[in-house]
Amino acid sequence: MGRLTTHVLDTAAGRPAAGLKIDLYRIEASPELVKSVTTNADGRVDEPLLEGEALKVGRYELVFHAGDYLRRSGANLPDTLFLDVIPIRFGIGAPGEHYHVPLLISPYGYSTYRGS
Repeated sequence: MGRLTTHVLDTAAGRPAAGLKIDLYRIEASPELVKSVTTNADGRVDEPLLEGEALKVGRYELVFHAGDYLRRSGANLPDTLFLDVIPIRFGIGAPGEHYHVPLLISPYGYSTYRGS
């Protein structure tokens, strides 16, 4: 059964990014909000974002509300953040597979990849 999962790591602090809000959109004619979740203490969400029949071929976007998390993290940050909201747009071509889209963040950079 296919599924979509994510997790977020704070690379500047060397820990999971707990309490970070994530919005999932399906991109068709216009973006449609599918789900909003918040990461747990391990930087993960408690269940797959999509799985089984709900995971369909198409374009999706994860919107990570990193600025809110970074402001709460205790880091010494300027009033105007370099990174605030981080959108990651990706495609699902094989809905029977596992798509894992992690985010590694710091106040001044981020990276992602298709994980396992």
